[in-house]
Amino acid sequence: MNIAVAQSGGPTCAINASLVGVFKQALQTPEIDAVFGSINGIEGIIKDELIDLKLVIKTNEDMELLRQTPSTVLGSCRYKLPPQEDDSEVYEKILRCFEKHRIEAFFYIGGNDSMDTVVKLSAFLIGRGSKIRVVGIPKTIDNDLPVTDHTPGFGSAAKYVATTVQEIIRDSSVYSIESVTIVEIMGRHAGWLTASTCTLRANDEIAPHLIYLPERKFSVEQFVEDVRAMMAKHKAVIVAVSEGVEIPEENCRSGVVDNFGHEYLSGVGKALENIVRREIGCKVRSIELNVMQRCSSHICSKTDIDEAELIGSKGVIAALDGRTGVTMTFRRLSDIPYVVTIESTPAELVANKEKFFPSAWINEAGNDVTEAAFRYFLPLIQGEIHIEMRNGMPLHFKLK
Repeated sequence: MNIAVAQSGGPTCAINASLVGVFKQALQTPEIDAVFGSINGIEGIIKDELIDLKLVIKTNEDMELLRQTPSTVLGSCRYKLPPQEDDSEVYEKILRCFEKHRIEAFFYIGGNDSMDTVVKLSAFLIGRGSKIRVVGIPKTIDNDLPVTDHTPGFGSAAKYVATTVQEIIRDSSVYSIESVTIVEIMGRHAGWLTASTCTLRANDEIAPHLIYLPERKFSVEQFVEDVRAMMAKHKAVIVAVSEGVEIPEENCRSGVVDNFGHEYLSGVGKALENIVRREIGCKVRSIELNVMQRCSSHICSKTDIDEAELIGSKGVIAALDGRTGVTMTFRRLSDIPYVVTIESTPAELVANKEKFFPSAWINEAGNDVTEAAFRYFLPLIQGEIHIEMRNGMPLHFKLK
């Protein structure tokens, strides 16, 4: 049998590690012959743009280099499969591609929207009486996929964000004047990544002093009071805010949406900067952590990379067991010691759905998170991997 794998959605630090997991498990499975990579997600299947991964990943060194390389080496897409009744031809193109290359299992590494493709495509193939299996392998720095305890890519993004905020703390503390620094962090509707900055408290940091998440209604008046209260205690106040926080008094919406209807966000940090300058009048700046938090492999979490590879490998085993239309998931058994197991769940329980940061993990004032959140996050950022360097910079695997 032959298999195919594709990557979709926004890039992460760990998505290529999941690709390595699929590829490595295929090499260890005698019944699997060719492993095809689809260029630009499901679009590569539709257009029959496949490459034989054995011709480009030739050595163990290649696999190790790919494992440490951020983003999607096969390229990505934000293509939404239409309902079958609206465009049956696109499904026929996919089936023709699978049959042409004798592909019996397809692995889609992606987030909420990518699992929509897993649901639709597996339903189509079952309806046609095909035995081709479709398995979703999760990824997203937003950590907002339902069912799974967490998602590959999140731990490394959280580690990068915490490290960056810690460096911002050091920078902001050198002057004698009072200051406020607002750090805007990714998270459209779910505040997981912003909340994860609480992990700095493991190293005796008291900042960020304030944490605001989209799961809690935001009040400008209360925000100003919160900042004033922190300024009475600390010379340099650090605020972590999710990009998805809605400020009714300010227009922080772009009005532009992607193919799945998700609005592009920006400007919350700058809006809060202006509010502090207007209402308090101290030195203030805002910093937007944009794409940097998605692909910062130089300080990735070993736990994250190892788990990303393992869940890719388990996806292949699930397909060999006959499972289709499923998404692989983590189930946490313990925080201390940290123990997880890998399972699968019907992809329709994940597709087009979001898992929000638990309300019980937000403090009563709505400006910080609880100890339970700290215990959840800390294991996910543990460990470092050896990064191969050249000329003082990390090496990345690139398709020739």
